Amino acid sequence: MVKFILGEKGTGKTKWLIDNANKDLSEGNGNIVFVDVDHDHIFTLDYNIRLINAMEFNITDIESFYGFLCGLIAMNYDVEKVYIDSIYKVIDIEIKDIQKLLEKLTIIGEKFKSEFYINVDFTLKDMPEHLQAYCLELESLEEKLQVNA
Repeated sequence: MVKFILGEKGTGKTKWLIDNANKDLSEGNGNIVFVDVDHDHIFTLDYNIRLINAMEFNITDIESFYGFLCGLIAMNYDVEKVYIDSIYKVIDIEIKDIQKLLEKLTIIGEKFKSEFYINVDFTLKDMPEHLQAYCLELESLEEKLQVNA
């Protein structure tokens, strides 16, 4: 399974990833990997979650990113979930790249029983209709306040 986590800046995408990674670790038996662009979240993630800094691996485009993710799965067949935060700070990701990534990760995800949660810098209205089923959009604080008012 592949799920793209969407939302405007400040909607809590990173917090959602961290909270869900920690929750999934406490509920599952497989390993969880958290890919980020720095080590800032080392103390907010459970120490059993493998934190990997993508900046250390010369990821230059969507193909090298896919290869990097395949390497994560290859190193340990027990990787149950991979949470990926802020990869758009490392490489430029366009909608066409999301489609390609979805297709490729779906294949390896099914083969190795791994799930991928990827924070991307888009909103649901940016996504083509055929991709929206693979997206979860987080609301901004303003939107939440309007709904609760």
